[in-house]
Amino acid sequence: METYAKGFKFRIYPNKTQQGQINRTLGCCRFVYNHFLSLRRDEWAKHRASVTYSQTSALLTELKRRKEYVWLNEADSMALQESLKNLERAYQNFFKKRANYPRFKSKHVRCQSYRTRNQSKGIRIVGNKIKLPKIGEVKAKLSRGFGGKILNATVTRTASGKYYVSLCVEMDMDSLLGRNAGGMVGIDVGLKEFYTDSNGGTVDNPRALRHLSRKLAREQRRLARKMPKSANRAKARIRVARVHERIANIRRDFLHKTSTALVRENQTIAIEHLKIKNMMKNHRLAKAISDVSWSEFFRQLEYKAVLYGTDVLKVDTFYPSSQTCSHCGHRHQETKNLSIREWACPECGTHHDRDENAAKNILRRALEQKTA
Repeated sequence: METYAKGFKFRIYPNKTQQGQINRTLGCCRFVYNHFLSLRRDEWAKHRASVTYSQTSALLTELKRRKEYVWLNEADSMALQESLKNLERAYQNFFKKRANYPRFKSKHVRCQSYRTRNQSKGIRIVGNKIKLPKIGEVKAKLSRGFGGKILNATVTRTASGKYYVSLCVEMDMDSLLGRNAGGMVGIDVGLKEFYTDSNGGTVDNPRALRHLSRKLAREQRRLARKMPKSANRAKARIRVARVHERIANIRRDFLHKTSTALVRENQTIAIEHLKIKNMMKNHRLAKAISDVSWSEFFRQLEYKAVLYGTDVLKVDTFYPSSQTCSHCGHRHQETKNLSIREWACPECGTHHDRDENAAKNILRRALEQKTA
């Protein structure tokens, strides 16, 4: 039986005692990560010797027995082990040149989290509560039900002081599979409209950051005027964090609804293979591009497509989709200017909307590549 690991995120409402335990666990996990990062770094600098994950795991057990570190026993042992695994993963990403050298974690980063494994059913749903190791049963807003085996849980404290738990659940693949409507669509993403498709449809860009930028600026000004380390400054910081959180929530909600609708309606979705990191180097457009979140949209399309049997096809970055006539195939290079939103083909005379024409070409090109 094929299985699939699916995530479920719920808001939790811990009491004061539980909040204290979660915060202590966050601190312990951060200490373990930083302690062994320092140890591994120093061991390499002094003796050119690598310290493995297995060695750090054994050293952690010894560390917890020492008098000065007895407080580590208050935290969930699985969460501490996961911190060591995170450190090992950070080193492997560095060795494979996927990331920079691991950095120390700071307690001043307001959004923090830790992960713990489900051992002996230490993580489970009990009525309207979630049981977590060392925390106990925490009241939760269980917005949806699920069936399957809980593999691990990630407890998060956001910058605004809210608490969430993300459950990774192993589920039967057959119970998740859906059917799409069998359509075909090409998508040309943009900044004014979020995307234009090959059928002539458009989806507006929510522009969450732009719409809330004045409110964000106002709260940031108020924060800047508060005295350092004062109670009023702490309150103002939370107000700023809530605006950022609202922006992120609007964007995330929009992306999930849009990507889900696409994979449900279509058998084939054609998109451009954009190098967004390079596009962000244009400082005039970087803010708008980051606000629109194309990377996250494409990522959601790809993983949701697996569940609905949808094919997501990518077209080469340098394919001139906006300059090519979708009717006769003539390439009109004068349309390189992005200010030209409509144009007529000099060969066949067909009138084109720039974005719709690009979407049609993206779909045609993707189908050609698939059958080639």
